Amino acid sequence: MNDLIAAELRRSSSVISAIDPLDIRAAADMILKSVRNGGQIIFMGNGGSSADAQHIAAEFSGKYAFHRPPMAGVCLSNIAPVTAIGNDYTYDMVFHRQIEAICRSGDVAVGLSTSGNSRNVILAIEAAKRKGAVTISFTGDGGVLKDMADLGVIIPTRETPRIQEGYLAACHAVCGIVEREMFGQKAIFVDRDDTIVKDVPYCNDPEKIRLLPGVPKAISKLKDAGYLVILVTNQSGIARGILDKDILDAIHSRLISEIETEGGRIDDIFFCPHHPDDGCGCRKPETGMGIAAILKHNINPAVSVMIGDNDKDIEFGKRLGMKTYRVSEKKTFADTVEEILGG
Repeated sequence: MNDLIAAELRRSSSVISAIDPLDIRAAADMILKSVRNGGQIIFMGNGGSSADAQHIAAEFSGKYAFHRPPMAGVCLSNIAPVTAIGNDYTYDMVFHRQIEAICRSGDVAVGLSTSGNSRNVILAIEAAKRKGAVTISFTGDGGVLKDMADLGVIIPTRETPRIQEGYLAACHAVCGIVEREMFGQKAIFVDRDDTIVKDVPYCNDPEKIRLLPGVPKAISKLKDAGYLVILVTNQSGIARGILDKDILDAIHSRLISEIETEGGRIDDIFFCPHHPDDGCGCRKPETGMGIAAILKHNINPAVSVMIGDNDKDIEFGKRLGMKTYRVSEKKTFADTVEEILGG
């Protein structure tokens, strides 16, 4: 029995991981454009898809991951209009009539259908297009709906439970992008060694840490401008046995204290303790530290920046969708902050 459970979980995860991230990004961009212009996001579906439509609409009108202003998420599955329209007309018209009533040019109509052939969703998507709305479908890899919508997000299977699990995961990813890019915080991600401190290879003594000129004042300016300041640093000395976490914490405590002398503040520190050969997901240029920071602090990468001194730092920032700046002997961290702040 446990093998059957494990097999079902593997099937679900394999389908979810095969969804095209570019489709999720495209759906989020369509919704962002609409919300920024005062549009509403209208969801519809039948059965389990109806429940999922209600769920995702509520993520917009309520919240997904953090408190922020509401967005206009609407679901067409309310029992009174569905039963009234179904009784007075036909079930095929239950979403179409509501679209005719509330949909406006610039809105986004989202149809969820595991088969891709739900007649009432198809008619509603057609009506939404006539109204000038943008249309998105979430379907399995069959049916006609995926081809008629402006964007078809395909869950690559025809197994109904896996499709529903897949488009719920995909819709959640869309919610996260929209919420962060509408209301997330801006942040400066900063490398440590040879960016804000003089590099001491595998430094294991707090007394050896030396901030580079102008760093505390520059960080104070970033804080005054409303940025979070997040330190992200590879520290393989831990894996090599040269230092331990207590020593690293002491080093960072000294660094934080010196920065605070001029009104600056490091909001959080993320470090990778692994050896380069460990194949971890957090050692730059891998993005694990950045993802952890973005999720913890509700950061919007689109308005955030990575500052570092080498190719790994720059790749890290670009993979997270941030603007990147590279420091050098000729262009210091303080110079870079002045450029970012336009001064």
